[in-house]
Amino acid sequence: MVVAFVALFGLVIGSFLNVVIARVPERRSLVRPGSACPGCGNPIAWYDNLPVVSFFALAGRCRACAAPISWRYPFVESLTAALFVLAWVVFASSLVEFFIAAVLLSALIAVTVIDLQYQIIPDAITVPGVVVGLLASLVRERVSWLEALLGVLVGTMLFVAVIVLSRGGMGGGDLKLGAMLGAFLGWKALLVALFVAVLVGGAMAVMLLATRRLARKDAIPFGPFLALGGTVALFWGNALVAWYLSGFDR
Repeated sequence: MVVAFVALFGLVIGSFLNVVIARVPERRSLVRPGSACPGCGNPIAWYDNLPVVSFFALAGRCRACAAPISWRYPFVESLTAALFVLAWVVFASSLVEFFIAAVLLSALIAVTVIDLQYQIIPDAITVPGVVVGLLASLVRERVSWLEALLGVLVGTMLFVAVIVLSRGGMGGGDLKLGAMLGAFLGWKALLVALFVAVLVGGAMAVMLLATRRLARKDAIPFGPFLALGGTVALFWGNALVAWYLSGFDR
């Protein structure tokens, strides 16, 4: 019963994230006007705006003009629900940790889709995210305020170094996302997130180059890989760090 409620909560938040994804890059209000079809501009009724359900009930088309509705909408809603359920399973012993995880996961989902679609990582998400992550460290046991602060500093310095060495190959948006991850995860789990991001991102780049779907000069958004690394580190970062450090005790 609780898991079903968490999944429903995730669907609702996922629906809101779709609004964030559509409006934040264009610097539009998240409140007004209400949801409308991008094709014909007709307002969307509440019964046509139910997460996932309405998409399939309408066969993926606007009721008014029959314009196709992007699969992004049910995908984001379903992904948010699935990750929230996983967060509940992992952090069920602490409501504080669950809600902090839900906030971070929501930000990472929005950042991923926006970066893939627009090739930007909005400051409107990451900068407040750094503040929220630091404030959250004051009320949680999993990541202390000192670890969170060090996470922000380590994330910032590492990305500054990469930006300088790559001569602009990585942008300021990635830097701020790294700082946000450090605030939520702490500096140790942040290193896990960066390792996963570089490993998966590098493997993806090699595969795309090998299949000639990517030229050497083409840029690949790094935000989604950082988000993936942050998700892995959120759920299993501390365990991976403990496992790695245990090897030095033998």
